[in-house]
Amino acid sequence: MKDNTQALLSPEECKQQFIDLSGVEFEPDIAANLWPMVLKHKWLLSEKLYRDVGLRTACIDFLDNMEHAPDEEEAHKRRSILNEMGAQTMSREMWDTISDSQPPKQLVQRKIILPLIEAGLSQKHGVVPPKTILFFGPPGTGKTHFAKAIAGALSWKYIEIVPSMLMVDGVEKIGANLRELMEKGRDLDEVVLFIDEFEEIAGSRDVGDRIDKSITNEFLKQISLLKNQKNKILLVCATNYIRQLDAAMLRPGRFDCIIPVGGLDKEGRTTILEYYLAKLNTGDVNVEQIVELTSGFTPADIQYLFQQAAHFAFEQELASKKDYLVTAETFVHILPKVPPSLSDEVIDEFKKDSVSFSRV
Repeated sequence: MKDNTQALLSPEECKQQFIDLSGVEFEPDIAANLWPMVLKHKWLLSEKLYRDVGLRTACIDFLDNMEHAPDEEEAHKRRSILNEMGAQTMSREMWDTISDSQPPKQLVQRKIILPLIEAGLSQKHGVVPPKTILFFGPPGTGKTHFAKAIAGALSWKYIEIVPSMLMVDGVEKIGANLRELMEKGRDLDEVVLFIDEFEEIAGSRDVGDRIDKSITNEFLKQISLLKNQKNKILLVCATNYIRQLDAAMLRPGRFDCIIPVGGLDKEGRTTILEYYLAKLNTGDVNVEQIVELTSGFTPADIQYLFQQAAHFAFEQELASKKDYLVTAETFVHILPKVPPSLSDEVIDEFKKDSVSFSRV
């Protein structure tokens, strides 16, 4: 007799396998169609139980749960893709670290999160939840944080497609790797796919070389395919340089929303400052004073400021052997070493881009 694990059995041999293993008799052609499914089910069941299960156990379990087997196989496929693509779970708290006064937050809440959460109500009123959104704005303004916070607010998985994933086989293969990753992403459900530095793979074809043009063309195809999917998936792209994107990317029908993410107002800086202050060993800290001193600071600037403050406190206590409390004076001492990212010129350019490119 042939090895039981062989898939290439004749219909009669497949029939006999079912009789021997489970006592169930099928017509030979039916048995031949079912036998490869049993072998696949054995592998899935072994993965699930973290041990090798026998063919008899796998065969009986398959027959008992045959109607659910395709769903289980699909779920396993999705788990494998999530692991392979480095999927992360984001905390709901991330959404709360964004100030309600920061303009994109209310917009994202109304246009993106609520239509996805309230799917039934959206369908009732003919609201089509977004599939693709683009954030743009100066470096460090929190575009990546927004993408992660959206995943947290939706309780969806978060996957970031980083340049190294696309360039693993060299520049010539970027387009092919992009296609492969997007195809895998389209098989998932309840996932936020994030691509940063989007201008690197969707730059203007007017100035790009042959490879750049092919990558942009490929991405245009992938956006259309993704938007036709029925599963819950949200593609979020971010760029610091929206003027470098190919014009076709910015036309209606590509991205459902194009959202500017700029600097922080006083309330926005207060929210982030209080979040980071809670992580330090603090004494007397006048938050309003620090808010005034951090005009032009992006979320990334503030994070870096607090990293410097934490390290300064660590060094002071290490040297003095006494408990060191971070105070307002600590920040006054450190701030000259942390210049703000948002100059008046950068802010003016961003305002112009917001008028020219925003679509919500």
